[in-house]
Amino acid sequence: MVNPDLVVVTGPLSPFRDGFASWLETAGYSRELRAEHLKLMARLSRRLEERGETGRCLRRPLLAEFLAGRRGAPGKTGRSMKGMRPLMEYLRGAGAAPPDEPEPPAGHVEEAIAEYASYLRSERGLAAVTIERETHLIRPFLAGRVRDGLADLETLTAADVQAFVLDRARAVPPAAVQRTGTALRSLLRFLHLQGVTASPLAGAVPTAANWKLSGLPRHLAQEEAARILDSCDLATVTGRRDRAVLLLLARMGLRAGEAAGLRLDDIDWRAGEITVRGKGNRHERLPLPADVGEALVAYLGDGRPAQARGREVFAGVRAPHRPLTRGAVTQIAARASQRCGLGAVFAHRLRHTAATGMLSAGASLEDIGQVLRHREISTTAIYAKVDYGRLRGLARPWPGDAA
Repeated sequence: MVNPDLVVVTGPLSPFRDGFASWLETAGYSRELRAEHLKLMARLSRRLEERGETGRCLRRPLLAEFLAGRRGAPGKTGRSMKGMRPLMEYLRGAGAAPPDEPEPPAGHVEEAIAEYASYLRSERGLAAVTIERETHLIRPFLAGRVRDGLADLETLTAADVQAFVLDRARAVPPAAVQRTGTALRSLLRFLHLQGVTASPLAGAVPTAANWKLSGLPRHLAQEEAARILDSCDLATVTGRRDRAVLLLLARMGLRAGEAAGLRLDDIDWRAGEITVRGKGNRHERLPLPADVGEALVAYLGDGRPAQARGREVFAGVRAPHRPLTRGAVTQIAARASQRCGLGAVFAHRLRHTAATGMLSAGASLEDIGQVLRHREISTTAIYAKVDYGRLRGLARPWPGDAA
């Protein structure tokens, strides 16, 4: 094992060597990884010295050239932009490298999406996650307008818009068609506002039929949910963290983003409550069940890395221990369900499982709506369809049956 203290850095980055070593240790990197990242720093510094440049020249083109020369080279780090991230994050924070520049969009479709995303951000004030969802929905539409490498939007007609929506209706569920239609209307209003299309075409988007409460909420049986929880190995840090996450989803009905965003300050141990940061920046307090509290204590007492960044409760088990994202929480649920042979069960189905579990225990729809933080009782009403015991009393005898 290489001793990180023996790695020597010469050249323009040498003044930052000791600071980077301390930063890596504080972030929780192992000795071996600290040595690897310091050797990467030494190689990059030598490259700068050969070119007669300083860290202020560390922009994407130079980094891409450096990485191209690293292909096939020894070492475990620094073969991709992701592998360069710890070093560049430190150098930028220390003022030794210029701020990161967003990668320029590649192709006419991505250029159009970047311009539209800028409008959604600056003019409409949408959150980053909403912008990502909206641009994802309209990307197939823009990609279908590419002619000879150019995005042909000026000749767009109402028939083109309708043909796209009808084609999507054959490929995706009604709810997805409905969301696509909403995103497409917004894009078409933007294009007309920018003068790209001569006439407003938002009205040409057909309305997708998607009857509310037409389906059943997909949920797990309580014994299946118990199997998922029991699949977590409590002898490991990952297992203790995952069990606490899964209990928040399956017992309290938190969304994936709400579990990921839970902060240490949101837990009131004396009152036995947590503050949930929900949709629309709403903060609501909920009682903390005993088993969920015990799982959180087990993780916080012997699991959460001391070097974890930020005040979020849940962090990655590997350095630099960044907070979990919504996607990471979803993958925790999927991995646990696959271990049990249940296939990929994602976070929202555990939320449905929490609701149906409360219903079977005798909770009213109003109570469930409060726990799930629904704004309207009509949103909670779908769970009435799985209350077979109460529905059976409403069923009328079938004509001709011997009652």
